[in-house]
Amino acid sequence: MPIELISGAIGFLLTLLIFSYLIGDNPLFRSAVYIFIGVSSGYAAVVVWHNVLLPKLFQPLASSTDSGQLVLLVIPLVFSVSLLAKLSPRISWLGSFAMALLVGVGAATALSGAVVGTLLPQSRAAMNAFSSLNFFDLLEGVVMLAGTVLTLIYFQFSAKRAGDGSVKRNVIIEMLAWGGRVFIAITFGVLFAGVYMAALSAMLVRLSALINFVKPFLGL
Repeated sequence: MPIELISGAIGFLLTLLIFSYLIGDNPLFRSAVYIFIGVSSGYAAVVVWHNVLLPKLFQPLASSTDSGQLVLLVIPLVFSVSLLAKLSPRISWLGSFAMALLVGVGAATALSGAVVGTLLPQSRAAMNAFSSLNFFDLLEGVVMLAGTVLTLIYFQFSAKRAGDGSVKRNVIIEMLAWGGRVFIAITFGVLFAGVYMAALSAMLVRLSALINFVKPFLGL
């Protein structure tokens, strides 16, 4: 039996199992989800082994003769092994330092990436939009600058305590924050539309694959 026919039959079956969710949660759908999670985990493990651990850690450890390089390779190896201690409650403390280091580096990378890759380019784009004298370019710059400023104001939560004990933001800040909320709602709407269109395209591709798989058996 050709491998194309076997793979097509498996894809056809799994697609039907996923589509069975249209009638509600059921064992067939859960079976497909479990298969997807298992295959994805196995694929990720194989990719990590062949693309990270083997060429960047174990092969250099086996072939390197430089003591300094060996130390630099042993340190991540020890940290990686200590993370496995998290699987046991008794010795989970052994992996606390490696986990703290991992979270700290990840948080610092995410924060710096957000500032350098998002906040600064957004501010620079808002300022560069006013470099043109074209009316539509200026209008675009005004909208971009207003959206940036109002969105940042929306996340400004400092407030003063009134005489009756209630805590309220300044009226002007509240009005500007409302404008920021409008821009955020528009952004989420556009993102949702993009995700929906991507999901719809994926569904159409799968439906087309199902039709093409069934056609030869129907003599079409």
